[in-house]
Amino acid sequence: MKRRDFMKNTSLAAAALAMGHYPVWENGDLIFGQNEKRYRLDKAWVKAEPASLPVNDCHEMVQDARGRIVLLTNETRNNLIFFDKSGKALTTWGSEFPGAHGLSLAGEGRDQFLFITDTDRNQFFKTTLDGRLLQTWDFPAETAFYKEKKQFVPTETAILPNGEFYVADGYGSQYIIHYGSDGRIKNTFGGRGEGEQFLDNAHGICVDNRSGSPTLLVTDRTRCCFKRYSLAGEYLETISLPGACVCRPVIKGDHLYAAVLRSPNLGVDNSGFVIILNKENKVESVVCGAEAAYDEQGNLKPFYQTVQLFQHPHDVLVDDEENLYVCQWNSGKVYPYRFTPV
Repeated sequence: MKRRDFMKNTSLAAAALAMGHYPVWENGDLIFGQNEKRYRLDKAWVKAEPASLPVNDCHEMVQDARGRIVLLTNETRNNLIFFDKSGKALTTWGSEFPGAHGLSLAGEGRDQFLFITDTDRNQFFKTTLDGRLLQTWDFPAETAFYKEKKQFVPTETAILPNGEFYVADGYGSQYIIHYGSDGRIKNTFGGRGEGEQFLDNAHGICVDNRSGSPTLLVTDRTRCCFKRYSLAGEYLETISLPGACVCRPVIKGDHLYAAVLRSPNLGVDNSGFVIILNKENKVESVVCGAEAAYDEQGNLKPFYQTVQLFQHPHDVLVDDEENLYVCQWNSGKVYPYRFTPV
């Protein structure tokens, strides 16, 4: 092992030990996670220089049908950056999204398209993969819930195979707005409130098909949980993850992945990690965090960061080879990190 790599891994291990977590070493590498979801770290995955390819907040990532890794950043010199899996930058576009936040991919083959939410512009957009703008949506004035633009701060979208889609107003009024394939509103649910059906920081949303019937998973980040709804907006259940301010839910195969922005029980920033749940929504692995533990009543104990690698993880992408890519908000303008399965 090169001295530089040794020092890097030794520093991470020392940080883990200081927080009461004993890392696992294999062949000179520090291994992150537990059970069947264990990974090696590659912090220098991106082969680019910030001076020529800058990022600001790296908000979300997807992988397209050509295998390219697509990064969304609110750096207006290049809002969208396309990488191959080796970390080589292939192309960029976008200067019109100062509040670029949510990135969703839908369609098949050459007919794939993107949905982008912009929290500064209070709008969301549909584009082609090469940056051609297809449609723009403003705040939903036609509903009874919105009187002015500033009430609508969309953070995420989720698209159904039939072309219908949902928008999470995670930094605004906390509603989930259901649009038909014609782009017109069909339903609105959620919103602020104290009952289980209500939301507080509805930061992310996705379609979950793991049970065989599609439902919606919606982030309730302030309350450290995901909430499940029917496609019609009926509240079904809460998946509680104490100590984990989860960002958007990401489904890959039978697993649910989520970046955790911070751990509120620590009372500090720069305390994020990544959490992985199995098909039964039991926590299988925590990358840079405490593994799942239960109290005498069978309730999950609060999660917390154990390895001081991340500052504010904002999204996780799982590619077609099960590699993890973690991008971060407010973290020194770093490129995403990659983790390869052990």
